[in-house]
Amino acid sequence: MIPRYSRPDMVAVWSPETKFRIWFEIEAHACDALAELGVIPAEAAKTIWEKGGSATFDIERIDEIERETKHDVIAFLTHLAEIVGPDARFVHQGMTSSDVLDTCFNVQLVRATDLLLADMDALLAAIRRRAMEHKDTVCIGRSHGIHAEPVTFGLKMAEAYAEFDRCRKRLVAAREEIATCAISGAVGTFANIDPAVEEHVAKAMGLQAEPVSTQVIPRDRHAMYFATLGVIASSIERVATEIRHLQRTEVLEAEEFFSKGQKGSSAMPHKRNPVLTENLTGLARLVRGFSIPAMENVALWHERDISHSSVERMIGPDATVTLDFALARLTGVIDKLMVYPDRMAGNMNRLGGLVHSQRILLALTQAGSSREDAYRLVQRNAMKVWDSYQVAGSASVDFLTELLNDADVRNYLSEEEIRDRFDLGYHTKNVDVIFERVFGEA
Repeated sequence: MIPRYSRPDMVAVWSPETKFRIWFEIEAHACDALAELGVIPAEAAKTIWEKGGSATFDIERIDEIERETKHDVIAFLTHLAEIVGPDARFVHQGMTSSDVLDTCFNVQLVRATDLLLADMDALLAAIRRRAMEHKDTVCIGRSHGIHAEPVTFGLKMAEAYAEFDRCRKRLVAAREEIATCAISGAVGTFANIDPAVEEHVAKAMGLQAEPVSTQVIPRDRHAMYFATLGVIASSIERVATEIRHLQRTEVLEAEEFFSKGQKGSSAMPHKRNPVLTENLTGLARLVRGFSIPAMENVALWHERDISHSSVERMIGPDATVTLDFALARLTGVIDKLMVYPDRMAGNMNRLGGLVHSQRILLALTQAGSSREDAYRLVQRNAMKVWDSYQVAGSASVDFLTELLNDADVRNYLSEEEIRDRFDLGYHTKNVDVIFERVFGEA
């Protein structure tokens, strides 16, 4: 985590203060359950809550103890005993360090996920607004980066909305899968602690009891969680890459908002670069990269080892903080995106009507031509337009005119039939249907 790509609420989830407060709550809730079972005195559980609940944990003191003990949970428990007094001997009864560490980690992931879900809601709202705004703004669709057939800019936004809506559903599922608690003791057998304690702590912390654990919560859950974050990051990158292309000088159909006083280059005062979406592309690579070590964490030795620990101390904060920032940044980009319909129309018309070639191909086959002959007739006229485009940078040969003057084409199609196939609205006539599917309204 670095401040440049961090937002305060998400950073707070991973702060030492938050971590130690969660550790205390896990231990204190376990004491409540142990008191109900008669394992420890009820007054001791009450004292632990009263003294620990109002305490401010001294992080420097905990670090000092850990430098000697070389064990973070023991360092915390030692410091807690300094605060609570003699009743602290009842803390951590029958528990192992992983009970505290794993349960806390999952609490933090759940809290982080709630922030990410709020981020996605804001992003979806921004995309929806721009989709509705540009539902009928016609632009060229591209395949392989080459002009294909007309779409609308609203459809591009609808695609993004549907994609992030799927991502949100995946994140909800990942939250559910990660929201488990393990208070099962050494090697997970409940030998020295009643399973009822785990149930109590799980409910108190907003989690579900892990059905079966070793000494740790199974890491396939975490692998799926971080893989889900990686997929979301990939979707961010897809949209960012689209915007970066659309902002290219030769295209310039859309552009990141350029604020007053903003500078694009230290050397070239004219530059307006897509720096935000380029940044998002880089951040997506990081988040996606965290999924691999999460998957490698699944295979631990026997009932536990700690090869996963160092990984998770890094990827837990870094992945969620980075994705939180990226989602917020993309929301801002979409919200303020400059869209240029006239430029879209101009680009679409640069190829002299070639965008209608498929409609002519189909018309010829429906009029009796073989598909092979129809393709040949359309392509030979299209290549004339391409050749003129390559010379002038804009087609000086008109596709419609070439077709009308082609005797072989006219053997199958009348002038009216050819002109009818150049109706731009035909390509976007089903936008309402798509919007109904995506948004529930046209």
